[in-house]
Amino acid sequence: MKKIILLFGPTASGKSEIAIDISRKLNGEILNADSMQVYKEIKILSARPNKSNVKHHFYGFLSAKKSFSVGEWYKLAAKRIKEIQKRKKVPVVVGGTGLYFKALTDGLVNIPKVEKKDFSHLNPLGRWMMGNHYHKKNSTIFDGVNMNDIQRVSRAISVYEGTGLTLKEWQSKKNKKYFKSKDFIKLCLSPPKDALEKKIKKRFNQMLKKGALNEVSKYKKKFLVPASYISANSIIGIYEIDLYQQKSINLNELKDRVLIRTRQYAKRQYTWQRGQMQDWKQFTDTNYLDLRKKILSYLSKT
Repeated sequence: MKKIILLFGPTASGKSEIAIDISRKLNGEILNADSMQVYKEIKILSARPNKSNVKHHFYGFLSAKKSFSVGEWYKLAAKRIKEIQKRKKVPVVVGGTGLYFKALTDGLVNIPKVEKKDFSHLNPLGRWMMGNHYHKKNSTIFDGVNMNDIQRVSRAISVYEGTGLTLKEWQSKKNKKYFKSKDFIKLCLSPPKDALEKKIKKRFNQMLKKGALNEVSKYKKKFLVPASYISANSIIGIYEIDLYQQKSINLNELKDRVLIRTRQYAKRQYTWQRGQMQDWKQFTDTNYLDLRKKILSYLSKT
């Protein structure tokens, strides 16, 4: 097979296991398309897959101190995909970060390198004043930017200051594409929400048994948990476990908070599927063996 297999699914949907089965069957190698699984310090809470006899790429290779943009992932992934294909193997890209897949299928604008602005030292009031200052300069500078994500805000300002154009203006330009639409087989897991919620609950209990509390304790010694400028701090469970370890909440409250946040994240992923992945092959099976059988059968006919 010369195609690139893309496998998207909401958190806890079982996509990592399916990717391994696909790779074993088709002589493939797996590339991570999850923005939180790139960080080496958090394995358990990011649900990073365990090592198997299938080659995995871009898992746990980056320090949480480092920022990592969609553009950086896109360039690395495109290069690695071509290397895998040269070895006569099948690239299997799996994850739940929609922007990564969109970059791969639609391409990205080649924005010139600009000096990075760092606003991590600002308190909430300072950030508001900074945002208001730039908004007065150009009312569209933050269009499409999550103002709670300081890295994205900093990126928007850096690009505007360095090029004179907003991110939105750059994004309206012609994208740089490494691949064609016909190069991909697009698969999307979309289990019923009630079934997914059961998996989410079960997975977090397993995370606790595997040592998630200890993982966060070690992480806190290296990084300041409330610091929003560290992307890895947004991994679900870090903040909640920190509260639990400070005795601000009990174990049941910890589990409830993690469930709520994970459910909200899954909802955003479902919304992305509906809006951005209408031409992807959807699989709704909840039984793993049935799901595996249907996906492998579909791939054998594609």
